[in-house]
Amino acid sequence: MQSPRHEALDAVGGAPQSFGSFRLTFDEERWYWSDEVAAMHGYAPGEVVPTTDLILSHKHPDDAPAVREQVRRTMDSGEPFSSRHRIIDTAGTVHHIIVIADRMESEDGAVIGTEGYYIDITDTVRSEIRQSLAETVPDMIAAREDIDRAKGVLMFVYGVSADRAFDILRWRSQETNVKLRLLAAQLVDDFAAQEPLLSRSARERFDHLLLTAHRRVH
Repeated sequence: MQSPRHEALDAVGGAPQSFGSFRLTFDEERWYWSDEVAAMHGYAPGEVVPTTDLILSHKHPDDAPAVREQVRRTMDSGEPFSSRHRIIDTAGTVHHIIVIADRMESEDGAVIGTEGYYIDITDTVRSEIRQSLAETVPDMIAAREDIDRAKGVLMFVYGVSADRAFDILRWRSQETNVKLRLLAAQLVDDFAAQEPLLSRSARERFDHLLLTAHRRVH
């Protein structure tokens, strides 16, 4: 059975909400949240009265200083409270938020506050991260495999450690301005095409391959 608080959250669609409104009046430093913004923070409608301290307490620690400064500028200069940052709701869940706002003016044109909207873009951010990972992880894995194979070749031919083999690959990559993965893949292909490299002359041939691999990268 759900608690009354959870039932109240469900009444506005559950948390998190995608859009909600807010308002801040400067004279009394009074905030207003719509039910949707309250739900973004993990509260049922009417459960809390938003204050500056409460609002700042929900900001992600890495974003809180910038948001605190933005609130101060808003109060001092009357500029709209607009920002992109993260909040942490009462359950400890992080939400990525965009705040879009404008000045709130009296009938005579005086700036008396700021009002606008909270937009929860958490799902969009997660989707972008998933898409980015889907696109980059296979390439990262393939690159790692090519580099590991090339390291194995260098360890076998020169009798060096894995770290030293990587240093050699990185050196050639930097010297020739060829991406490390491409250079490693070329070196492995060149090695596979050679006869067993056991003699001094074979090592000399490999030296030549190492120092010229960048020329064969397409």
